[in-house]
Amino acid sequence: MSTRILAGALLALSLSCAQAQTFSFGLWGDMPYQKAGDDLKIPALLKSINQSEIAFSIYDGDIKDGSSKCTDDIYASALTMFSQLKKPVVYVPGDNEWTDCHRLNNGGYDGLERLAYLRKTMFTTLNSLGKRQMPLVHQAPPGEKYVENTRFSHRGIVFATLNIPGSNNNKVLDQKDCTHKSARTAVQCDASNAEYLERDAANVSWMQDAFKTARAQKARGLVLVFQADPGFDLPETEDKDESQAPGVSGYRNFINSVVLETEQFPGQVLLVHGDTHFFKMDKPLYSPTKLLANLTRLQTFGSPLIHWVRVTVDAKNANVFTVQPVIVKHE
Repeated sequence: MSTRILAGALLALSLSCAQAQTFSFGLWGDMPYQKAGDDLKIPALLKSINQSEIAFSIYDGDIKDGSSKCTDDIYASALTMFSQLKKPVVYVPGDNEWTDCHRLNNGGYDGLERLAYLRKTMFTTLNSLGKRQMPLVHQAPPGEKYVENTRFSHRGIVFATLNIPGSNNNKVLDQKDCTHKSARTAVQCDASNAEYLERDAANVSWMQDAFKTARAQKARGLVLVFQADPGFDLPETEDKDESQAPGVSGYRNFINSVVLETEQFPGQVLLVHGDTHFFKMDKPLYSPTKLLANLTRLQTFGSPLIHWVRVTVDAKNANVFTVQPVIVKHE
């Protein structure tokens, strides 16, 4: 009898441990866009996330649309939105809140000034946002360069967020790119390119640290989250495909570095981004005809599609990550 009781207890403990390693998290971003009338849909979205069983969510950038002004109040409004979530939420910067602020229809701001303001406003502590917060590891102290790059571990999975926004990662291609519908000067464009190079190096280093942490923890999975679509599908400029052309892509150096790290990682890599505004999951690397089997790309919803994505993590599953789009009903 005692043997059977012991066996039952061990089985229950085993099942409990297995369940403890299974959890879900949410992904959303590129919303609300005022010009699309998204504000009326946000309450239903937040309610859906709050009523779910997720442990936390990650917002992958763009707290406003790309043709409205980058005034201080848009950052305050985003903080108010995030504060309505019961669970922790990790914010990742997008292009609409700093990279694109130089545009005339955005108010003709200095994008680097807006980035500095974003860092001081959106990352005042080392914790996440949300009513219930969780501690994060940051690449820099609050308010300083790269504070927005974060890392944390949850039940055997490592998460890393990075400031890699749309509009070619703030890389300015030429004079036409610099001044088109923009208030930028040549000096400001030179400063943007210097900023891109420095931040790209910091992003690669932070990503490499995340892989190092995952290997040290023997993590079965690693999640990388940033805002930009790095050119897996469509070029961002009308006359150049910056995803491939040498010296043109603002993402190629980072993606090539991800490939090198993924090749040496025994677990699964989930690469998450927004920017393109429609849900998609695929394996785009190395190419359509050559597979990097342990890397999956997940592209999240965006305005006017005000929905979110639930990812369930099961370390005992060979694929680790199970992805489910959550369609929110809007009246």
